[in-house]
Amino acid sequence: MVNPNRFYTYAYLRKDRTPYYIGKGSGNRLYTKDRKEFKPPKDKSRIIFLKQNLTEEDAFKHEKYMIAVFGRKNNGTGILRNKTDGGEGPSGAIRSEEYKRKMSEARKGENCYWYGKKQSQETRRKISETRKGTTPSQETKTKISEAKKGNPQSEEHKRKLSEANKDKRWWNDGCGNTKFAEKCPGPNWVSGRGKLKKTKLL
Repeated sequence: MVNPNRFYTYAYLRKDRTPYYIGKGSGNRLYTKDRKEFKPPKDKSRIIFLKQNLTEEDAFKHEKYMIAVFGRKNNGTGILRNKTDGGEGPSGAIRSEEYKRKMSEARKGENCYWYGKKQSQETRRKISETRKGTTPSQETKTKISEAKKGNPQSEEHKRKLSEANKDKRWWNDGCGNTKFAEKCPGPNWVSGRGKLKKTKLL
């Protein structure tokens, strides 16, 4: 039986540790790129879980909540690059070929957001300079802290989560990638969390 609490919310962070994208997923979703979304940062330490062990409905709700907290750049409400308010697109949804064709046509040529736009070298330099040596504001730190805390959970909910995860543990591959599972994901994975040095086999 598929675990209904396999979903989570996640965030991609800038170098200054402020989030630039928030999403919902399951499995290895947070490390992969979708055509509609922004690619994950190469530095895996800048990819974080916000809440785990959620139903898909709860994951959508939390995704919407976090996008509302940080706001979106494209509508002038905040710092995220998300194009929507979240909470849409249930897992496994199958789009018809007609739907895909219409969406493709709607984004071509002059309808494309980047049509005719190009950043100058000066603009790129200024953006680069503004991001060097910056640290997140206290307000941003507070928001990230609150996001990780989530909503208060009932004792019954905590008990169920404890039962569901009692045989699971964290595994890592020595390169910063981690998984929470009952069994070791592969031959190069070791028990524990974080970026650990691999032990050379004799």
